[in-house]
Amino acid sequence: MTNKINKEDEKLYRKILHDAKQSLQGGPSEEEQRKIIKTGKNNARLTNILISLAIILLILPILTLTTFVYYGFGGKADRLMDVAIYTVYVTEPNISLRPMEIEDDIGLFSMHVLFDVYKRIGKEDYKAGDYDILFNLSQPDFLKKNYYLDRPMPEIPTKEAERLLHPTAVIPFWVGEEWSKLNGLPDGTVAELYLSLSEVLDPAEVSQLMPKGVEVRWLAVDTGLEAEQQDVDGLPLTPIGYPVQVDSTTWSPFNGREKSNQEVFLDLLDTMEQNEDVAVKVASAKSLALNERIAYLKENDIKVYGAVVTGPTPELRKLKDVKEFRAMKVGEVKLWN
Repeated sequence: MTNKINKEDEKLYRKILHDAKQSLQGGPSEEEQRKIIKTGKNNARLTNILISLAIILLILPILTLTTFVYYGFGGKADRLMDVAIYTVYVTEPNISLRPMEIEDDIGLFSMHVLFDVYKRIGKEDYKAGDYDILFNLSQPDFLKKNYYLDRPMPEIPTKEAERLLHPTAVIPFWVGEEWSKLNGLPDGTVAELYLSLSEVLDPAEVSQLMPKGVEVRWLAVDTGLEAEQQDVDGLPLTPIGYPVQVDSTTWSPFNGREKSNQEVFLDLLDTMEQNEDVAVKVASAKSLALNERIAYLKENDIKVYGAVVTGPTPELRKLKDVKEFRAMKVGEVKLWN
């Protein structure tokens, strides 16, 4: 009887073990378990990425809006653009802008200012190049210039490359060769000349030296530092000056409506001094020494030592006989227009 019971118990036990084994064998295999774990990890990673993207997409508009507010508050963008425009007028001879064509592109914590510049040769304005300056908040990078000229000004001012020279400065080029260039030009051309005076003169006196048909475009102003062509620290200086002709364009600072070009020039220097870090980068100069130059001009009348002129080549040749000019450099040349 006992043996019979034991055999039945053993049979029942075996059945239970068999059922349990079958149940275990019906679950996921080891490979399936790894796939389940991997899928879970991927889903978690995707969820984190989507959450991060959602946060970024929310933050970017906020940061961009903050940038717009930064440049818009107190007219900061307009002020930075004005300083760039003023610097071009004051440091680049015979160069003008069309302010209505100036573009600004505000990005994330930055602003690009893009504008074209023009040069008068004869009676027409030619596109001289396009400029691009990047502001990281209020800190500017050096101005990027793309010229369309045959004889562009040097990117960085140096004594050796200077075209307008103080009466006491050394002439770094052969003047006779420049007059030979002018004499070799066809009569059917107009040209731009950089003239250096034998002595500093009143601005009005320079125009009186010109033959008929020759127009004075820009005057280089003596600020007490041009003789040495460097500031007190020995850094080379770029000439500064102002356009002679009144620009009737409403948006030009030299529109002649309230002040003379000389008065506007002094006002622009004051604005540039307050933002000299911007002006230096736009001028591509290591120094403008505006504090010393403004102080000199406040104590002395405006005198000029150089001029940029343009006109028909035959009329320009007559300037060789004018004793008041000690040096000349040929600039841009175009067919008669």
